[in-house]
Amino acid sequence: MNKILSKTYFSEKVVKLEVEAPLIAKARKPGNFVIVRVGEKGERMPLTIADANLERGSITLVVQVMGVSSRKLCALEAGDYITDLVGPLGKPTHIEKVGTVLACGGGVGVAPLLPIVRAFKEAGNRVISVIAGRNKDLVILEDEIRASSDEVIIMTDDGSYGKKGLITEGMEEVIKREKVDLAVTIGPAIMMKFCEKLTRKYDIPTVASLNALMVDGTGMCGACRVTVGGKTRFTCVDGPEFDAHLIDFDEILSRLGGFKDAEVAKLHDVEVKQEESEHTHGVSDRNEPWRQELRQKVAGKERTSIERVHMPETAPEERIKSQRIEVNQGLTADMAMREATRCMDCVTPTCMEGCPVGIDIPGFVKNIERGEFLQAAAVLKRTSALPAVCGRVCPQEKQCESKCFYLQKLKKPSVAIGYLERFASDFERESGHITVPEVAHANGIKVAVIGSGPSGLSCAGDLAKLGYDVTVFEALHEIGGVLKYGIPEFRLPNSVVDVEIENLKKIGVKFVTNFIVGMTDSVEDLKAEGFKAFYVASGAGLPRFMNIPGENYNGILSSNEYLTRVNLMGADSEDSDTPVYRGKNVVVVGGGNTAMDSVRTAKRLGAERAMIVYRRSEEEMPARLEEVKHAKEEGCEFITLTNPVEYIADERGRVKQVRVQKMALGEPDASGRRSPVPMEGSEYTIDADVVVVAVGVSPNPIVPNSVKGLEISRKGTIVVNDETMQSNLSEFFAGGDIVRGGATVILAMGDGRRAAKHIDEMFKAN
Repeated sequence: MNKILSKTYFSEKVVKLEVEAPLIAKARKPGNFVIVRVGEKGERMPLTIADANLERGSITLVVQVMGVSSRKLCALEAGDYITDLVGPLGKPTHIEKVGTVLACGGGVGVAPLLPIVRAFKEAGNRVISVIAGRNKDLVILEDEIRASSDEVIIMTDDGSYGKKGLITEGMEEVIKREKVDLAVTIGPAIMMKFCEKLTRKYDIPTVASLNALMVDGTGMCGACRVTVGGKTRFTCVDGPEFDAHLIDFDEILSRLGGFKDAEVAKLHDVEVKQEESEHTHGVSDRNEPWRQELRQKVAGKERTSIERVHMPETAPEERIKSQRIEVNQGLTADMAMREATRCMDCVTPTCMEGCPVGIDIPGFVKNIERGEFLQAAAVLKRTSALPAVCGRVCPQEKQCESKCFYLQKLKKPSVAIGYLERFASDFERESGHITVPEVAHANGIKVAVIGSGPSGLSCAGDLAKLGYDVTVFEALHEIGGVLKYGIPEFRLPNSVVDVEIENLKKIGVKFVTNFIVGMTDSVEDLKAEGFKAFYVASGAGLPRFMNIPGENYNGILSSNEYLTRVNLMGADSEDSDTPVYRGKNVVVVGGGNTAMDSVRTAKRLGAERAMIVYRRSEEEMPARLEEVKHAKEEGCEFITLTNPVEYIADERGRVKQVRVQKMALGEPDASGRRSPVPMEGSEYTIDADVVVVAVGVSPNPIVPNSVKGLEISRKGTIVVNDETMQSNLSEFFAGGDIVRGGATVILAMGDGRRAAKHIDEMFKAN
């Protein structure tokens, strides 16, 4: 897969590649695009599909060398493989018989225009194509365009071929002599802007393709946002084609230059290189002899007199030097055993009531107390697919630890359950003696899990242990979902996530990357391949913005985009092809864990001032107390009871200031937190050259909208039975953010476990 079958040069910097991609070739429609990545540190690059050959199982891409990533792609030869290729993406062009269609393409924009020209011709339209280039060498696919056009006009800036002049001159020649019912324009943004101005003058409906704006291709980062008809739209989800008369082209032109300096600097010195049992287990028996012996060994009064352990941490001045230095360093064996001794081994372990995945907390903690660390890890893995992850990022203070006997009855700090969970998991990993949970005999039933975040991985792990044939489909090129793209390595190292994923592979879970269910293949296609049930865990990857003036200036981005560029694509590293905005004064809007991750990342990227701007007080912040503490230690500033109302840009369209307004706390809202109320006359400005918006996410609509008849809520979440996680379609289950709209890792995992249990019950009942 992804093998380059042939390569043709149109010019020194424009190349046509035929790439092996049978699933994409089968599913693609005119207007669809793919995301391409070359090399393990390559940037995700959107390219519209120019053609497809079903017999050869291939697609055609036309690439122009513009930056580092396109240069690397163009350097590949026939027989080489593209690292990642995902698609088809985007809404296809709406094709119908309208009369006369004026198809206008400039430069490499002629390539995505080709399948649209063919489709309109096949629908019975008269098609007149105007194609343009700066010179003869940059006029591409002329023969293919002529084969599907009633007339072709060629324009070149220098007159070296066809007629001399701009594409709009060729367009106006047609418009003046005959009625045009629809215009389609694809090419550089500046070209499309003037094409739109011309067709507006003659009142001609016009469609423009904005594929040049796209970054991720799945809607998760929000970098492709564009103003259409006064509203923010996402090019890769809502487009890439829009009514040209409603597009703010000036804003687009400004945004397209956002990373120009970074690209130029990278190109300056780049060298192009080829890169080569049981489903659930309740609490264990506290009356086992060894447990009784432990309780008798240390008196209760002695246990409760032990102070809670303090997690060793890397010093702030050291850890802010790199995104890859983990803050919490983990407990030593002596520290872990002493902390485990605090556990009273309660007759009724209320701590378990607070755990969404039902971990046998006393069972693993008491094994740590007696020094059986590997056994403690084995107990954890009976019910948790990701114990090393949960030990780091689960908000135990709001879950299991909040129900601990110490806190409930003694009003003392709880047992450090999360620290102990991490210790046991890390000990097993570092020992090299990693156990594989018991797996039931294979039952031959195929289940598809859509999304490889914590919810999907949890469901997949439980189903595999029950004997199901499980395949996890992931849209990105890395497995892990939010664990990889959303959580920085200073909190959760990728190496830890990778080991957890390898453990799932060992019990039979299969993974397919660069595969978007509903686009690469439909659910019906997967059913035809034998999949009998589906668990949708595609997350809530569509970022929210505040819709305030200036929000689309350069230098303003969603936390999804910011963290994905750094965490997944390694933009903090000098050898990464992916750029990221670095600023002297960085403002992060929001007060949750994602905001903390963003502001702490900004500090590590060199910000002199990294500021949280939050509309409520610090007490109302939903972020973990530990994350707030770490952010303050690292020099991050907290500006609370303050809300942005406008962004101000410099003459280049780059944000330079945030206009904010002070807030006061009013009455509690539905969340129980006091609502912020604006204070009249309190506005002032904060200097900022980068702004990260971390005010929440919405469900990604691609998967829900691709399943006919699936019940979707007003907010775009999938509606399920809270007990079974089953949707209105019996074979469809869902959980995590796509159901909740926003959830912690552990809540998402709990949904996955619950769904797996009821998927199993469904098949056994039949």
